[in-house]
Parts: sequence; C-alpha cells; structure tokens
Amino acid sequence: MATRLAVRLTPRGGRDAAEGWARDEKGQPYLKARVAAPPVEGAANEALVAMIAKALKVGRRSVRIVAGDQSRLKILEIDGVIEADLERVFGQL
Repeated sequence: MATRLAVRLTPRGGRDAAEGWARDEKGQPYLKARVAAPPVEGAANEALVAMIAKALKVGRRSVRIVAGDQSRLKILEIDGVIEADLERVFGQL
C-alpha cells in the first residue's frame, strides 16, 4: 500500500531541501520543498523524487509522481512508508 504526499515544489531553489508543512486554502497539508534543478525536461521532478527517497530511506522506485507532473503542486505515492514516517522525517503535519 502506498502513502500519498502532496508537495509544493520550487525549482531552481538553490539547494535540495524540505522546508516544512503548510496548508492550502481548503486546509489540506502539503510539504514545501525546493530543488536546485531547473524545471526543464523533468530535472526538477527527478531531483524531488531523489530527495524524498533519500530522506525517507526508500528506493527511488518507491517514490512516484502520480499527479501534477507539470505543476508546482504534486501528488506523490510512496511505497513502504506510513504517515507517521512522514511526520518523523519532515516534522508534524
């Protein structure tokens, strides 16, 4: 079973980092993240997948972008983690 994670990505952010949680206008939580890679030919998406996989200590194949491939707000599915793992690594929701 996969856990879903909403991420708002800032490409060309100078460094690869997760910057905590925020909520959208509907109150849904999302993780704020930035990557150094530009949004060209999927480079920023690849950097995001690598960063999330490394932080959660799962393989890159366990992390997939299932929605928002061309958008700043993305939905990821991550195999092998539960919501408590997300909070442990990225802080409280």
